[in-house]
Amino acid sequence: MADLNRVVAGIRCIEVLELLSDYLDGEVSQEDRERIEAHLRGCDRCERFGGQMSSIVKSLRITLRDPEPLDEGVAQRLQDRLKREF
Repeated sequence: MADLNRVVAGIRCIEVLELLSDYLDGEVSQEDRERIEAHLRGCDRCERFGGQMSSIVKSLRITLRDPEPLDEGVAQRLQDRLKREF
């Protein structure tokens, strides 16, 4: 992003970027959420970046939530190794 000090809706791009992860996790105050959303509506650069980041986070959550099961042989070797190490 070119100018991270650009102010839209009373909040700078850099502030939005700093809060974006917490925003996506629903871990910002109501006031911050409203400020971020107002900024995103008015700043096409942050809106694009935020949309891309949101897609990546959602994809990771789906992937990490439902991991592929381990092959039985791999699982057994892992258990054996853990028993030897610990």
